[in-house]
Amino acid sequence: MLSVIIPTLNEEKALPETLATVFEQAAGEEVIVVDGGSTDDTENICKRYPGITFISSEKGRAAQLNAGAKIANGDILLFLHADTLLPANALDTIKEMMRHEQYQAGGFKHSFGDEDWRLKFISFLDNRRCLKTKIIYGDQAMFIKRKLFDRLGGFPEVKIMEDIYFCEKLVKETTPVILDSYARTDPRKFIKMGIWRSLYRVAAIQTRHELKLPVANDHPFFSEIR
Repeated sequence: MLSVIIPTLNEEKALPETLATVFEQAAGEEVIVVDGGSTDDTENICKRYPGITFISSEKGRAAQLNAGAKIANGDILLFLHADTLLPANALDTIKEMMRHEQYQAGGFKHSFGDEDWRLKFISFLDNRRCLKTKIIYGDQAMFIKRKLFDRLGGFPEVKIMEDIYFCEKLVKETTPVILDSYARTDPRKFIKMGIWRSLYRVAAIQTRHELKLPVANDHPFFSEIR
């Protein structure tokens, strides 16, 4: 079984399309939504799908992802952001590939699904980085075999960049597969903050991390934008 784990926090705008895309593909798969304290219509949206397990946890993506993994029954875990759409046939592709022992984890290429050339350029840079480093960001729909996830101790309980810290451990154990299809994430943050300003902030965060310098939990790029 494959378990889809979706962390949410006031995602009433993006969540309906994400869930619709999941349930177009989910045939007997487990879907777990882990909410971090939404005050909007997030929970009611989930109630439209009887197959969803809806739980609450401490706010914070790492804490929410770990809470979902803790109750998941699948031997494959797929971590999906609430504003990210899976490509067609993603679940079948993952299950077929992960039947083979040599494949332990992976993700999809990144796309904003927008015609703006600046956003396409950012996705291009992100995909080049990912193919080189194998560090998968959370909006690339990361998947992993349950046994390996447990062995790595789950996501580190940090406020930000849990995907990067986790993947830095992951690549020491296996080489994640980057599939050719694209997960499409909502560009709202880049658009509202300014595309070039957002790219600059991402680059600055990456540089500080590579230099082992601290990145503030309240960095503007990590602001909650809905």
